[in-house]
Amino acid sequence: MTNTKVYLEIVKQLRDMITVDGLKTGDKIPSERELSERLNFGRSSVREALRALELLGLIETRRGEGTYIRDFRGHQLVQLLSTFILQDQKAKRDVLETKYYIEMDCLRLALQKADNQEINKILNWLERTEDISDDQFFQSLMELSDNHLFLRLWSILKEYYNSLEENHITYMRDDYLELVKALAEKNLEKTLSAYRKLRNLSNSTDKY
Repeated sequence: MTNTKVYLEIVKQLRDMITVDGLKTGDKIPSERELSERLNFGRSSVREALRALELLGLIETRRGEGTYIRDFRGHQLVQLLSTFILQDQKAKRDVLETKYYIEMDCLRLALQKADNQEINKILNWLERTEDISDDQFFQSLMELSDNHLFLRLWSILKEYYNSLEENHITYMRDDYLELVKALAEKNLEKTLSAYRKLRNLSNSTDKY
């Protein structure tokens, strides 16, 4: 069984187990060791599935206490992810495309909401940093948009894409600088143009 199928099967069995056991929000779930024995999967695979569910905000680990359910049965996103995302190359492309659209929408919001001090802070960070993390850079831009739902969705898509993509693209610092400088000018056309250049996208990507 492939790693993807193992992950999906563990998520499915966890959902079934929670339903059968009648567990609800706030209840403690079995330990990694107990889950590994009960579900008949290796502990490392169980740990990865639990980590993904924690990233989704469905469970939480309390140090020294264990892992607890936050809102599992009522959370449709788990079903969506377990039946769609991670299934094939088309799904991976869809995840990346959706991530790009969220990034562009957040840039639009940042143009409306961010003040010069916040933008200059990112600019100063770029100018003094040699090894720039794309995730860290866009996390800072997501925060400028001041939309927690967009940030949450972007974080989920980013984590899932990163878990699949082995050959991560390296971006040029000058392209990051060009994007932030366009933001500082409050120029929508320049900002989106700089974004498309950074992501190597055609103009047709921005359809709305």
